[in-house]
Amino acid sequence: MTTDLKGKTAVVTGGSRGIGAAITRQFAAMGADVAILYAGNQQAAEAICEACQTEYGVRAKAYRCDVSNFEDTKKTMTEIKKDFADVHILVNNAGITKDALTPMMKEEDFDAVLDTNLKGAFNMIRHTCGVFIRKKEGCIINISSVSGLMGNAGQVNYAAAKAGLIGLTKTVAKELASKGVRCNAIAPGFIATDMTEKQGENKLLAFVPLGRMGQPEEIAQAAAYLATASYVTGEVLRVDGGLAM
Repeated sequence: MTTDLKGKTAVVTGGSRGIGAAITRQFAAMGADVAILYAGNQQAAEAICEACQTEYGVRAKAYRCDVSNFEDTKKTMTEIKKDFADVHILVNNAGITKDALTPMMKEEDFDAVLDTNLKGAFNMIRHTCGVFIRKKEGCIINISSVSGLMGNAGQVNYAAAKAGLIGLTKTVAKELASKGVRCNAIAPGFIATDMTEKQGENKLLAFVPLGRMGQPEEIAQAAAYLATASYVTGEVLRVDGGLAM
């Protein structure tokens, strides 16, 4: 297993903050050029790109993209392929939460979370896999969640999307393995990001055997492993402090 990503280009959705930013920096530290997709915070996205260029000497560029929109992802991937000439790694990290108990869940909130967290991953894979198939090389990493494995009260939309992402991961892995394309997922537990901060204290944290929240950099380490583990596909790697074991 090589730990060097020099000569590779990685696309990371939701790459301007939290887990996505940590993965972007990790890949850049390993020598990969990085293209990050962001939904709204251009300043944060450009700051990550500047840091990657300055600290690691790689190419980095940010693209505004609504991953839930099929045509927008198609347009963005066309731009990325023009700017970077090639793509080797895709990380589907973009995600949102709109929490409520099922009896109070609004239809538009259910749809919005599935559109971004699940359909967004499909859109990105759909517009990237052609590049992978043509050169018989590619790595897809989907950021799922332990909520997709265990469920989580108040997150029927989020849990459904993340469970769907696991099914998508395994199906894509089976479909594209013969083409030299690997597809895996990471299922983070409670990670210290602005998203979990907004959710407030989670009582399930008391059931984490390691007794703490994880850090985005620990998810990035798992992504680095999956990006370089050439005989691993269709896997769901839990990084959750033992919560879902």
